[in-house]
Amino acid sequence: MRLTDRVKQILSWYPSDSPGVKTNLARLLNTGTLAGTGKLVILPVDQGFEHGPARSFAPNPPGYDPDYHVQLAIESGCNAYAAPLGFLEAVAGNYAMEIPLILKLNNSDSMSKIEPASAVTGSVKDAVRLGCAAVGYTIYPGSGARNVLLQELREIIEEAKEHSLPTVVWAYVRGAPIAKENEQAVDLIAYAAQEAAQLGAHVVKVKPPKDQVALPEAKPVYEKYAIPTKTLADRVRHVVQSCFDGKRIIIFSGGEAKDTPSCWRRSAASATAAASGRSWVATASSARMTRR
Repeated sequence: MRLTDRVKQILSWYPSDSPGVKTNLARLLNTGTLAGTGKLVILPVDQGFEHGPARSFAPNPPGYDPDYHVQLAIESGCNAYAAPLGFLEAVAGNYAMEIPLILKLNNSDSMSKIEPASAVTGSVKDAVRLGCAAVGYTIYPGSGARNVLLQELREIIEEAKEHSLPTVVWAYVRGAPIAKENEQAVDLIAYAAQEAAQLGAHVVKVKPPKDQVALPEAKPVYEKYAIPTKTLADRVRHVVQSCFDGKRIIIFSGGEAKDTPSCWRRSAASATAAASGRSWVATASSARMTRR
């Protein structure tokens, strides 16, 4: 596995990690169409667990089949494929050698309307058994259950490192104190990214930030120091800066479901905006994508 200068630079930002963890990070960065560029596209498919099978896959019935998603990730040149335990157990034996797999270790469902909190649904040992290159975990900054989530995450990161696995953290602002319209406020997205990095995440995933500042305590700071937030490029740059001045890999979710032409337009805009960051990622969802 020959490393580009860009990948070597990114790996140098993780000096406390073992050669095993860095090797798996390198595998993520050296797979797919963007191999060696320092950029990532990860295909995460947990919608069936989170939202139910019909809502997730009826618009594209091939999606009911676990093989469909991992094949899509491979054929489209993604760096990795992430999913809960069941989907990975259904495909790892055939595809773990072709694309890095990420086991999503916690999940929730939409049948109960409670404070945001995901149950642990897989283990680091499961990830090792399935040949995964990393584990994933979701935290909800703003949730009343945050203490439990953060403590679980620290234990998972510690165990994952013992098995040479990096951790990808989904940091989604959500909870009773946070108004729905503020969940993607630029200050909260930057805060969530910083929190995940402080907990030891190797890769941080957040929602695309919007041009609004939610926390009353943060508004005068953004005004006093004239932090730019007007364009998507400005906001992405600020969130990347909040992840240790860009020394942690940060990825942005694909946003709301859209038709194919809208997805292409969004991809072009995201690539332009993110090009200004030190490291960035776009993620894709296969729930409403059709393989051709």
